Amino acid sequence: MSNVSVVIPALNEEEPIANVVRECLATGLPNEIIVVDNGSDDRTAEQARSAGAKVVSEPKRGYGRACTAGVAALSPKCDVVVFLDGDGSDCPEFIPQLIDPIARGTRDFVIGSRTRGKREPGSMNMQQIFAGRFAGWLLSILYGVRYTDMSPFRAIRRDALEKLSMREKTYGWNLEMQMRAARAGLRILEVPVNHRRRSGGVSKVSGTFRGTFVAGARIIATLIRIALE
Repeated sequence: MSNVSVVIPALNEEEPIANVVRECLATGLPNEIIVVDNGSDDRTAEQARSAGAKVVSEPKRGYGRACTAGVAALSPKCDVVVFLDGDGSDCPEFIPQLIDPIARGTRDFVIGSRTRGKREPGSMNMQQIFAGRFAGWLLSILYGVRYTDMSPFRAIRRDALEKLSMREKTYGWNLEMQMRAARAGLRILEVPVNHRRRSGGVSKVSGTFRGTFVAGARIIATLIRIALE
């Protein structure tokens, strides 16, 4: 039996963080849930603790910074890390499908593909779908590994994650992990997962034109930087 930790970066105000924590716990799999309060001004930390999560603070904004802070707070016993967003769009009931191939020793890194699963109308815009598939096509040329999504919902062996030496501090974190995992020869698997419309908060990526532009620029910069290393 694997020792599983869930890391939830909480970047937006008014996210349904307590519900997300409870849904993760309902699977019966996580040994701990770490919510990273990424500079929020609401009751994120209080609500997460009341639902049963461990809360760590990362006051400096950035998706990658929040994930890095969560990894730094992992229990020494943890051997599998699951990442998912705190906005209610990811479906924690699919955590077993992500963990099982790793627990059986057949995979090192499992991504939940939203584009291959059932998506609630309005849960993803066309830019997100296109970006995931286009990046996957480029990575298939670079590394021979084909992805269909840059989903934040993923599981990875802790020792494998540590060997990737992640550096990205903002929106390119997910893509960096996928690129480094492919280049390192990790055993990678995509599994279809369902995806819902976010139930709280306003996305800093798809919620505004500026957010979409900034996130896209960071993702492109990450792709170029990693490819040229």
